[in-house]
Amino acid sequence: MAQVVMPAIGAGTTHGKILRWHKRVGDPVRVGDILAEIETDKAVIELEAFDEGVLQDILVPAGEFEVPVGEAIARIRAAGGEAPHAASAAPPHAGESAQDGGPARATAPMQGGIARRDTAGIAADARRIFASPSARRLARMLDVELAGLRGSGPGGRIVRVDIERAGAAAASSAGERHAEPVADRAADASREAHSSMRKTIARRLQESKRQIPHFYLDMDVRMDALLALRAQLNAGLERRSSALRLSLNDLIVYVAAQAVAQSPDINVRWTEDALEYHRSVDVSVAVATERGLITPVLRDVAPRRLGALAAELHELLERAHAGRLSAEQYQGGGFTVSNLGMFGVSSFSAIINPPQAAILAVGAVEKRPVAEGDAVGVAQVMTVTLSADHRAVDGATAARFLGVFRNLAQNPALMLL
Repeated sequence: MAQVVMPAIGAGTTHGKILRWHKRVGDPVRVGDILAEIETDKAVIELEAFDEGVLQDILVPAGEFEVPVGEAIARIRAAGGEAPHAASAAPPHAGESAQDGGPARATAPMQGGIARRDTAGIAADARRIFASPSARRLARMLDVELAGLRGSGPGGRIVRVDIERAGAAAASSAGERHAEPVADRAADASREAHSSMRKTIARRLQESKRQIPHFYLDMDVRMDALLALRAQLNAGLERRSSALRLSLNDLIVYVAAQAVAQSPDINVRWTEDALEYHRSVDVSVAVATERGLITPVLRDVAPRRLGALAAELHELLERAHAGRLSAEQYQGGGFTVSNLGMFGVSSFSAIINPPQAAILAVGAVEKRPVAEGDAVGVAQVMTVTLSADHRAVDGATAARFLGVFRNLAQNPALMLL
């Protein structure tokens, strides 16, 4: 009998949460099959099988339990071995998982001190009620019974709006009977439990602002030349029938990497004993996803071709939004670029991504009046703001980096030298 345990995914990971089982008790399992989807504090990964046989037991159901690394979550028996116990209830298949609105409960006992859910009396009813996970959470908070509700989602699925309406109706009815003050009613508010990723983001940002002495430098950058280069390169890609199209963000990340390569004093990490200088220019790119902020990393950027870099960045962004980044794709990095220009933000100050020493906040490209000798003209201008750790980076060092970035962006042909 082979045990399936909660894997250690990346340095510092201590717990994981099962979002969805792809196999059910009694299903055949081959090496490489996807057993489940696991949520860590940074991403969602697919758990592969390393043994062949039949899924004997699922010990931890999909749901809100955080399982310690190394804890047994399932058992696989060799093909032809002892059949599953009759008392073991088959958990939902992929199409019936908690993520898809089906039951997130199982009758198998929890292991390693994890609280056990007593579901014997309600499992049958739960399988007949189709509701989204957020709707179930809200129903528990508002004390709304799912049974009897008619869902407005696809296939009659109960969604959050159905719970909100039922909660509002219940609150209104209670108000008529008890005349409760409006402030005491919860019908106009809802709560959603923090994900592991959201908790980690909050902790790291709080630690960064509390422990790192931030300072900030702004600089305006004329973007006309870089925008013209982008248009020229995309026209060339189109003539070659290439599917790749360069975004402005691709070029900004590339310029930032070249500026870091020419400013090694910014590519450092503070430790209590010494400054650590990174040899490789590894750039983290901040991405806002539905699950929270994550920073996939482009490795050894400086010597690479722009087209290859852009193709990899596009793939990383897609994987980040789908929650499919591997630990190697988001860990590490020596410098971060955070771009909110596509949202129309003129400028902002970003929080440093520890243990890095600097992050570049990129604003929108805007037409602004500029002085050209004694005349006033109009140019495409972008404001960038560097947040730096004053323990590791001096003001002059930060200013020199911004100067290099501006010079390369305004004269992109220099990056060919």
